Amino acid sequence: MAHEHHGEHSTATHGEPAAHETPADPGEHGSHAAHDTHEGHGAPAAHDAHAGHDKHAGHGAHGEMFKQRFWVSLLLSIPVLIFSTTIQGWLNFSPPAFTGDEWVAPLFGTAIFIYGGPVFLQGGWQEARSRQPGMMLLISLAISVAFVASVLSLFDVFELEFWWELAGLIVIMLLGHWQEMRALGQASGALDALAALLPDEAELVTPEGTTTVPAHQLATGDVVLVRPGARVPADGEIIEGTAEFDESMLTGESRPVAREPGDRVVAGAVAEGASVRIRIEAVGDQTALAGIQRMVRDAQASNSKAQALADRAAAALFYVAIVAGLATFIAWTIAGDPGRGLIQMVGVLVIACPHALGLAIPLVIALATGLSARAGLLVKDRLALERMRNIQVVLFDKTGTLTAGRPAVTGTVAVNGDEAALLALAAAVESDSEHPLARAIVTAAAKRGPIPAATGFRADPGRGAFATVDGVEASVGGPALLRDGAFETPASLDAPT
Repeated sequence: MAHEHHGEHSTATHGEPAAHETPADPGEHGSHAAHDTHEGHGAPAAHDAHAGHDKHAGHGAHGEMFKQRFWVSLLLSIPVLIFSTTIQGWLNFSPPAFTGDEWVAPLFGTAIFIYGGPVFLQGGWQEARSRQPGMMLLISLAISVAFVASVLSLFDVFELEFWWELAGLIVIMLLGHWQEMRALGQASGALDALAALLPDEAELVTPEGTTTVPAHQLATGDVVLVRPGARVPADGEIIEGTAEFDESMLTGESRPVAREPGDRVVAGAVAEGASVRIRIEAVGDQTALAGIQRMVRDAQASNSKAQALADRAAAALFYVAIVAGLATFIAWTIAGDPGRGLIQMVGVLVIACPHALGLAIPLVIALATGLSARAGLLVKDRLALERMRNIQVVLFDKTGTLTAGRPAVTGTVAVNGDEAALLALAAAVESDSEHPLARAIVTAAAKRGPIPAATGFRADPGRGAFATVDGVEASVGGPALLRDGAFETPASLDAPT
């Protein structure tokens, strides 16, 4: 009985779904700029990612920075809350008294402002300079007013202290931005995954033989040698040799596709079973993989309607807060109590910072894109993700199938009825093969019992695999192998499994 190795498999298999990527939000931070691509010819920008991942490192670095500042600020906020007179009044408790205890909240609050506040102050300053007020400027306004008012309260200028509000606001915003950067980092890993598909080096064919060169130095018209198990360094056409290629990184199908001279192959595909020579036809930004990267970067740079609405609301709220604060001060001044008016104005400016607005929309969007990335979903832009809430019917066009993620043996038929022996024999032949269907056979056989040892393994691309098991020559293949051997396909295999 012959099972298919490099053709159409005689057993039912599960394939591999497309593992695509989701966008990440460029957010409010300058380091969220998209990757630059190579200029001139060369491998896609993914090659630079091997050495740096500026964009991805930016998300990761921001995430670690926000994480560290959040935890330190959270610890520093505990004594602030305990020794805040406002909190004590609300909760009706008194902390242990000691000499200088009135300076605990001011000292720790100042430390939080100096340590956790600059990231927001810098962002607010950038928004102010560009005359585009937004969330960072609102946060900066709130923490700055809270800090100045709290310091002045130490000198009896105000009767109201905001150390607890200052600490809470900074801690909450640091937490939100940490989670946002964490989600964005997960989503940005999409480009890392794409970068990993390209080899760093290629075997360039020259009149003197083959020489190893950096993949980004390849040019259109170069001929490269791709050995079994190696990845294609750039898009091109096969000019010599026949092999099967794993193109799941592009098509989502885990089943290898046979390619012969004249066929086109794409960068990142893996050759299996044989060596081929490929003439390079597209490099750098012209490759299919680079096109996917551009789409991912464009998605990362896009904004949803909700995010745009939040940005506009933050800008409007900034002006509303300023006007409301001044109106409050003027009203109290007219009423004859400018001191009270100053206190109320400070309260308006601090309270106007939209904690929920500043966290909810960016965080929800970032988490959604992060979850999508882990699920292997490519979102072309944020608007598409936002519109998904209205979807009622989903139509899948996956060459007629929806695949589970990897090949698996789902059924066996043995002419002599001994399916366990058949599977063990096929697994013995396939033990030394790198083919994904071979690995599926070996995995299935290992669950049933020991696998015999095989010697003399060899593979014939497009036909099957051959080896000697217990002194007997065994072949594993598909319809092509049966036809070449003039074997008749058993009727039991014609029935659906």
